[in-house]
Amino acid sequence: MNLVKKTLMLTVLMVFAFSSFAFALNQEVYPIKGKHKGGDVTPKEAYKMLRKDPGNTFIVDVRTRTEYQDIGHPIGAYNIPWKFYTTKVGRKGYKKVLNKKFCNDLKARFNPKTDTLLMMCRSASRTIASTTAAVDCGFKADKVFNLLGGFEGDKVKDNHSPFHGQRMIGGWRLERLPWTYKMDTNLMYQPDLKK
Repeated sequence: MNLVKKTLMLTVLMVFAFSSFAFALNQEVYPIKGKHKGGDVTPKEAYKMLRKDPGNTFIVDVRTRTEYQDIGHPIGAYNIPWKFYTTKVGRKGYKKVLNKKFCNDLKARFNPKTDTLLMMCRSASRTIASTTAAVDCGFKADKVFNLLGGFEGDKVKDNHSPFHGQRMIGGWRLERLPWTYKMDTNLMYQPDLKK
């Protein structure tokens, strides 16, 4: 009987320890990268939200059209770029300019009163500004979320890792959530289709 109690107690302690570790790991994998209006969700939380209310919950992929097409995107994600690449070259490559019609583009696709927007970019940096912009243009703050980790996740910062500099920490794709390369004209950036 004494052995059974010890085994049970050890099992409970291990479950508690691993739960705490998993919570701490999640906080480390998905840091909040800046202040913004609206909320924050992990990729798995976002996926649950989509499944719970698919008629009023949408992923808005704010990456460039090239990223959306060539790197892939969550199945069902709408592409409304926060910035566009230009033909001008700067220190870090091609320069980007802000999508001045971002608010209008959102309102043309989604209902500010009823829809929940899950804003996603590569690693959840551009979504800091785009989430705030969505709230500022009339979407409810409790219905606009920054999708932590983005599509690709963050880079490995450990200089001793063979994966240093590669995007292998968190993100929609690394969580093995549904994604595709398939281009659906209903989900692509709509102003491009009207030209």
